Amino acid sequence: MEYTIDELSQAKRQIDSTLHKLAETIATLESKEQPQRYKSQLTLARRRVAAFELANSLIEREIKELSV
Repeated sequence: MEYTIDELSQAKRQIDSTLHKLAETIATLESKEQPQRYKSQLTLARRRVAAFELANSLIEREIKELSV
């Protein structure tokens, strides 16, 4: 499927926003009195961060290819 640069840029903005929120969530959970109680939530948040970073990288690559 083909996407426009505008569509890709908007998707990247949304991913960046979600990454920011996930980083805040991770920091909050890690600062809790007993962070080990939140191990599964932390694992999930970290995996989501990794997935969104990968998606961002692919979007950036696609934007570069369309810009040439």
